[in-house]
Amino acid sequence: MLNKNYSLFLLISAIIGISFWIGFNVNLLPQEASINAPIYDELFKILFIIGLILFIGMSLIIIYSLFKFRRTNGQTGDGIYLEGNLKLEIIWTVIPSIIVLIVGLYSYDIYDRMGGMKELNNHEMMHSDSEKIWAGISESSNELSGIENLNIEVSAMQFAFLFNYPKGEFISGELHVPVNEKISMKMESKDVIHAFWVPEFRIKQDIIPGQPTILNFTPTKVGKYPIICAELCGPYHGGMRASIIVEEPSDYENWFNQNKKTKV
Repeated sequence: MLNKNYSLFLLISAIIGISFWIGFNVNLLPQEASINAPIYDELFKILFIIGLILFIGMSLIIIYSLFKFRRTNGQTGDGIYLEGNLKLEIIWTVIPSIIVLIVGLYSYDIYDRMGGMKELNNHEMMHSDSEKIWAGISESSNELSGIENLNIEVSAMQFAFLFNYPKGEFISGELHVPVNEKISMKMESKDVIHAFWVPEFRIKQDIIPGQPTILNFTPTKVGKYPIICAELCGPYHGGMRASIIVEEPSDYENWFNQNKKTKV
């Protein structure tokens, strides 16, 4: 009995060890390109490890049961009738409940660190007594708090994103932003619910008709990244995409000056 319990302990330890190794060494996510990305990835790794432990453990139990409890030659009857196992039922109820509670509290902490529970950063286009800001993500880092935000207005419609730069008084089909600068976007839908999703930034915010939403983020890597509508919005939903171009400040200034409205 002692040897059996020791073997079971070693097996469980091996499953947990393998799951942790895979969780911390196998990266299934795209590259990190914003301040929020590493914060989100912490939660993903924890959920990935928990999923691996359950998957490997359940798979081994099923394989073991197939061989251990299979019908043998000459065996008759419909199997063993069991009324239940109170101890086992308590274990498989209490342990998952504890795991779900811990994951829920940790998820709340991650969302708070990403800025979801903080007051929305003031956007120069927000100040309206009649307008209600529905939801948003504020800044998660105080490192760049002294830098003035770049304010951009996003309009979503079937089936495109348009980006208005109020200071330059022009609209672009591509979102250009400078690297390492805090971006504040006020987003509105012209028709149905859309969603602004940039996988490399680990940000997704619904865009709701009649209810402006706010999304603040800070890009950290120069490059071109896809913007995807992650909310089913109609027959051409799959084609509703745009690009976000993260540039060096000097390159962004050149692009901005080339597109801004010149005063006569």
